[in-house]
Amino acid sequence: MRSLRSLVEGRGGLLLPLALALAVVVSALAVVRTKHENRALVNDLDRLRAERERLDMEWSQLQLEEATLSHHARVEKIAREQLGMTEPRDYAVVSSKP
Repeated sequence: MRSLRSLVEGRGGLLLPLALALAVVVSALAVVRTKHENRALVNDLDRLRAERERLDMEWSQLQLEEATLSHHARVEKIAREQLGMTEPRDYAVVSSKP
């Protein structure tokens, strides 16, 4: 077996510089990949925040619409005008004891 020193010094002493250059290239590629993933995740986060804001606004509008549609006076008006319902004249109270 050859020693580490003979490998490093072999072929004109180019093995160590080549290994270091390879390490630098691999490291640079890892940095580029990480930055790309980071940008993609930031874009996703921005998109999701915008969607959440849109959905919050839609939810607020739906709550307001529900409150408007379920208002007692509106329900009574629709019952009278569209369904022809009237308030009963005689009330009958029925109670039951268990």
